Amino acid sequence: MPTCMRATGEAKDMTLDELAQFVEDARKAGVPGDRNVRAELSMSGKVKAVEVTLSEDDD
Repeated sequence: MPTCMRATGEAKDMTLDELAQFVEDARKAGVPGDRNVRAELSMSGKVKAVEVTLSEDDD
């Protein structure tokens, strides 16, 4: 079983819709709302990828 969920932008940088889908998928997987999210940014400061751990043991 994966220990984290990761999403990337289809066209390099993420759109708001892609980010919203990631949050929806994380909620469906049972990730609590207080879990920290990690983000990878491009040189221009745009979000390229996000990930969240699925269990507290992985924080």
